[in-house]
Amino acid sequence: MSATAAVEMPEISETGLTVKEVSQRIESGQSNAVKTSTSRSVKDIVRANVFTLFNGIIFVAMVMVLVTGSWRDAVFGFVIIINTGIGIFTELKAKRTLDKLSILVASDFLVRRDGEDVEVPHNEIVLGDLLWIRSGEQVPADGQIIQTWGLELDESMLTGESRTVRHKVGEQVYSGATAVSGMALVKVNAVGSHSYAATLTAQAKVYKKTVSDLNKGINTILKFMTFLVVPLCILLILSQIHTVGGWDVALSTGEWRQAVVSAVAGVVGMIPEGLVLLTSLNFAVAAMRLARHNTLVQELESVETLARVDALNLDKTGTITDGGIAFNQLIMLGSRWRELPAQPTEGGSFETLTEQTATQALYDCCNEEQPNGTGQAVLAGLKAQGYEPGQVESRVPFSSARKWSAVVKPILPPAGGDSRSESEGGRTEITPSHLAMTAPASGGETWYMGAPEVIISALDGDYSDVLQQVNDYANDGNRVLLVARSTTSLADTDNPQIDPQAKPVALVLCSEKIREDAEQTLAWFREQGVRCRVISGDNPVTVGAIARKVRLTGEHEPRFMDARELPEDVNELARVLENVDVLGRVLPNQKKAIVQALHTQNHVVAMTGDGVNDALAIKEADLGIAMGNAAPATKAVAQVVLVDSKFSHLPDVVARGRQVMANMERVASLFLVKTVYSALISLGVVLTQIPYPYLPRHITYIGALTIGMPAFILALAPNTRRYIPGFLKRVVTFALPGGIATALSVLLTAWFLPGIMGWDVTKNVDLSALRATSAIILFLMGVFVLARVAQPLNSWRGILVAAFAAAGVIGAFIPFNANFFALILPTGTTLVATLIALGGSALIFVICLWLAPLVGKVSGKLLRQHGFNI
Repeated sequence: MSATAAVEMPEISETGLTVKEVSQRIESGQSNAVKTSTSRSVKDIVRANVFTLFNGIIFVAMVMVLVTGSWRDAVFGFVIIINTGIGIFTELKAKRTLDKLSILVASDFLVRRDGEDVEVPHNEIVLGDLLWIRSGEQVPADGQIIQTWGLELDESMLTGESRTVRHKVGEQVYSGATAVSGMALVKVNAVGSHSYAATLTAQAKVYKKTVSDLNKGINTILKFMTFLVVPLCILLILSQIHTVGGWDVALSTGEWRQAVVSAVAGVVGMIPEGLVLLTSLNFAVAAMRLARHNTLVQELESVETLARVDALNLDKTGTITDGGIAFNQLIMLGSRWRELPAQPTEGGSFETLTEQTATQALYDCCNEEQPNGTGQAVLAGLKAQGYEPGQVESRVPFSSARKWSAVVKPILPPAGGDSRSESEGGRTEITPSHLAMTAPASGGETWYMGAPEVIISALDGDYSDVLQQVNDYANDGNRVLLVARSTTSLADTDNPQIDPQAKPVALVLCSEKIREDAEQTLAWFREQGVRCRVISGDNPVTVGAIARKVRLTGEHEPRFMDARELPEDVNELARVLENVDVLGRVLPNQKKAIVQALHTQNHVVAMTGDGVNDALAIKEADLGIAMGNAAPATKAVAQVVLVDSKFSHLPDVVARGRQVMANMERVASLFLVKTVYSALISLGVVLTQIPYPYLPRHITYIGALTIGMPAFILALAPNTRRYIPGFLKRVVTFALPGGIATALSVLLTAWFLPGIMGWDVTKNVDLSALRATSAIILFLMGVFVLARVAQPLNSWRGILVAAFAAAGVIGAFIPFNANFFALILPTGTTLVATLIALGGSALIFVICLWLAPLVGKVSGKLLRQHGFNI
């Protein structure tokens, strides 16, 4: 707790809590400290990444191999450590980053204790404290207003409504709101996890795992393999025991170990462990790349969702606009006195002089002790034009209850002297210059600034044409204020009233600051086929005008609608949304309903937002995107956080997701080919009771060179194609021909080559030769499949295929490598037989590729005839 605050506050009788009372409340847990948890706990993250179906299968297989003592054949087990480590590291890094983000600014607040005003951190505010809420501060805890000095709050974080709210004594204020003008003394009645914002945050923090089409496909494969692996592993062990002469021989000679290793070779080959690892790696790489652009990916799987988005709902404030207000211009209403001649003066024309005077009066009206956001914007704009504070005799501060402010200014003589003129009939006419500058009867002149409809309703006379101008400017996206002038001094500043004889002088146009990158970003989404809608709590006309400025719908006029007119039925709402681009006056529950309605039309929906009012919709969306300055509830449920709140990061976010997913679909077939041929080879081995034709270390070596490493490189290539659901069907269709061709090639070699060569596969030497030949055939078929996936080959992709093919061959000539992976180069008659087998394998591959489309067409036709929709 700091010393007495240097800022002089109003004198009040309340003394606040004593030091002893504060200590008691802190000890009883009644302080504003909140244990924030923006995502899953460390324990949950570790558990979710360690205890997976994939890890379980690989771990059991690894243990089985280690029990046999053949540790070289257990190298595949390292995939568990790598894959799990990547997932845990990335999620923990995301968690740490997000935990640092908070809606509440880590600053000190002024409280009244023991009759003195002292500053304390927000987490040391206690229940019952008397808290000062000053302009520019964010309300740190819920409370009831005891006294107020014109307090106005921006509650957009809580309600979505960007206009400020005036609060009175006795009213409740909630944490998360921001004071934009005035101040108040508040008695804190809810702190910490019991405060309004914290309660919403807790409700929104229910963890919802992102649904990944890719992971669903992989898990479907793994579940199928689980049902297949256990019985097939047992059958493989039995078949391998049979090949060495039965259990008695196997146990007495130790051949059971080789039987187990052979069985594991089939099991491991069926599991696309590289695909799981590559998925995690690419999700992690995408997350890291996005992090360099201040984009935080909280869940790795959400990278995939980025690729599928086709409907983007944008919150206006904080997304298209930056939440600030800009002064545009002051427009004189001189046309109302068009019939009066404008006499030039020494200081210039009437228009120039009057505009300067009105602009100076506008500056002085806004130059309050604590101006609101609009006042600050006007002051900033006029200071840039060289205006400085003028003479003011008295002032009525702006109030949202009155909707206007006023200043009484002393009268200065006109620069050009008296501007009266004689008419042809000798009658003196009053020129517009005289109307603007002549001294009032007594005191000074009063200038008013505020809401046009409020000021004009208090004036005598018909000013409907002025109101029409106001509406025209408002419909163009402007916030319009009116400047009026009275020639009489404001008599009562305690109960101020607008002089009915005052005259409108000028209109002040302000607007929300549109982000410089908004138009370009929206254009990118249009080109990519993503339908963007703006959903806001503000006036639909104003939001529609902003949408027009940023060319939300390109050359077409954006169609806007008041959300109060939306139907409640979700299906009817979905039909209405097809013809609406902008929605205003949207309530939080309506934002959620809009997402649900888009889901009924099978859209993949992304939702951006920064306020608590956006949390429900962001949680409901397929992809929630929160701004870095968003409320904790919003960040807690979002999968992606734009840390620096820049809308322009979104194209990179979506493009990165598309790159990962489009390329992952391309390379997933590489892994599934291995799954297909491993399952078929295992089945062939069980049915024909032959030794397994290769070792686990063979599949590790070949898989790394023809699948794992090339796939990782291919997955990082540029690609902006929008991902379409149906990953599993497409990769299976692609993988079947290559997998069947590889299985046939290896099995035919294992069945017929020993007889042709005169090998006795019960002997280790001949069995090693057969396995070496089968490994070479596997490698060749792997290169063929890689070449097919990497097409077109007339670029760096062709070099990639050639490089890994060469690496595989060169590796066989390196003694240590050849010994570790049991690679044997054929010589003599074995070389001839191997070359013939390779030629036959290439022919089988070509035939399978040729037959695949024909079989697909016939089977598809038969399925459709029987009522199956494919």
